[in-house]
Amino acid sequence: MPPEYCEYLPSRKKCEQWLEDTHPKVHERLYGDKAIVDKMAMSTLSEEKEAKEAAKMEKAEQKSEARIARELEAKRSSKVVIKRLERNKRKCATTVYGLHVFGIDLKSTAKMFANHFACGGSVAKNPQGQDEVVVQGDFANEVMDIILKKFPKVPRENVEIAPEEKKKKKAPEV
Repeated sequence: MPPEYCEYLPSRKKCEQWLEDTHPKVHERLYGDKAIVDKMAMSTLSEEKEAKEAAKMEKAEQKSEARIARELEAKRSSKVVIKRLERNKRKCATTVYGLHVFGIDLKSTAKMFANHFACGGSVAKNPQGQDEVVVQGDFANEVMDIILKKFPKVPRENVEIAPEEKKKKKAPEV
């Protein structure tokens, strides 16, 4: 992005700081004291309108910072849950959900698991309506190891294996 557009970004201060650190001459030309005086001389807005515009830009910057903080907090608090589901008698599937929060492509992850374990892997919706990766077979521990190795964005403390739910046996009919 051209440095001339820094003033229109929601994170204007961060952009100007980067520009000042990496290209001080360009920063002085665009945002130095002389450049500000020239802009004020060319401005056709009244002082009242300029104040409103400045307040609007400040509000947009605060919203952007708050959004970034919310997204970071969501990443910290979210969990990647690995669960083993029993299908028929001796068949089971391993499901992984929560990867989408960390910006991981689920389709390519399912394909990677399918190739690694030589089994079927797909993306499906769970009952809550979220996308999850489904791998045919009992690979809960191996999936956890692969996630931690291949995706450094996912912290170790955010990955957990859900405890198995034992199915209740039917009472014998007399």
